[in-house]
Amino acid sequence: MNEKLSEALSMMFDWQATLDLLHYDFVQQALLAAAILGLLAGAIGPLIISRQMSFAVHGTSELSLTGASAALLAGLSVGLGAIVGSVVAAVLFGLLGAKARERDSVIGVIMSFGLGLSVLFMWLYPGRTGTSFSLLVGQIVGVGNSGLQLLLVCAVLVLAVLLVVYRPLLFASTDPDVARARGVPIRALSIVFAVLVGVAAALGVQIVGALLVLSLLITPAAAAARITSNPLRTTLLSILFAELAAVGGILLSLAPGVPVSTFVTTISFVIYLICRVVGARRGRSSGRVVTTAAA
Repeated sequence: MNEKLSEALSMMFDWQATLDLLHYDFVQQALLAAAILGLLAGAIGPLIISRQMSFAVHGTSELSLTGASAALLAGLSVGLGAIVGSVVAAVLFGLLGAKARERDSVIGVIMSFGLGLSVLFMWLYPGRTGTSFSLLVGQIVGVGNSGLQLLLVCAVLVLAVLLVVYRPLLFASTDPDVARARGVPIRALSIVFAVLVGVAAALGVQIVGALLVLSLLITPAAAAARITSNPLRTTLLSILFAELAAVGGILLSLAPGVPVSTFVTTISFVIYLICRVVGARRGRSSGRVVTTAAA
């Protein structure tokens, strides 16, 4: 076994080392940031699933990398750059991909161009390669006090807007034809929600990286949807699962020094598998009950 991997595995459950690291300010800031991000991702995730926007989230998170790498090259705030990049991407997706049959191709075209720019910006960056690499896979030391403040302000704004548009957005997501007939502004809601998703994706870049934001925005919500169809319960479970993945991922990564995204994605995936099994068993049980009642 690789020596580096063996050392990481041996230190993974070194709880004393983890407890010692918890006294550092940057670790406490990272845990608080993870908790905020888990709340935001868990709240917005079920709507992403119901609106079938998983690929759009992937594209948005990739283009947040474009904004972040441009800001890194220009010496500006990486977090702010990621938000600008993802919001621009979300607006473009909403405007150019209004027709469902064109949406995936539009996202693919814009995402590939944005990724090309990201590669160029990171190649031009004169600093350490580890800094640009952290944009891809996340890094807890990259949060910082200013990053935490930006995360908190943006999360509050996103959740406030989401609270205002939640009911019509849920209506438009579950039955768009009836919602349109009743005068619900489908197009405007789609663009607003795309921007909210873009901001949420950008906020995850500093913790889990641009490549793996899906592990918080999609997987917890997909897991919750496997065991309940109630919107409120799905949202609450999604928040719980996202918190477990984000905070738990950081705690497990402290002692071995492994990238946070490794544990965040693993925890999310394990939760999804468990929920899938639970959901399948419930489905079989319900089927037996219906069969017995019919007999």
